[in-house]
Amino acid sequence: MSRDRFSPKLHIRRGDTVKVLSGEDRGKTGRVVRVLPRKGLAIVEGVGLITKRVRKSQQYPQGGVVQLERPIPVCKLQLIDPSTNKPTRVGRRFENGKWVRYAKKSGKVV
Repeated sequence: MSRDRFSPKLHIRRGDTVKVLSGEDRGKTGRVVRVLPRKGLAIVEGVGLITKRVRKSQQYPQGGVVQLERPIPVCKLQLIDPSTNKPTRVGRRFENGKWVRYAKKSGKVV
């Protein structure tokens, strides 16, 4: 059996604009760069920055200190509704033969 069948459905996808609900970056917004569904984590652009020391390599020819985004638990993120630009919860419903996500506040499809 394929392992992908058991990956959980998350309310956040790559490309979504989200707001951080708790932690040191509380209140910040950013675009989701990558989602790790098995671990329930997401990497958000410009949020959760850490400094890491790296050796010289092809990717980092100078080496030294680099700032990277660390993954954030999805439960600490809330989707920003594109129509109202406010954080909203996300629901799922079956429309025209497909499951779609919708914003609970406005009821519009995301």
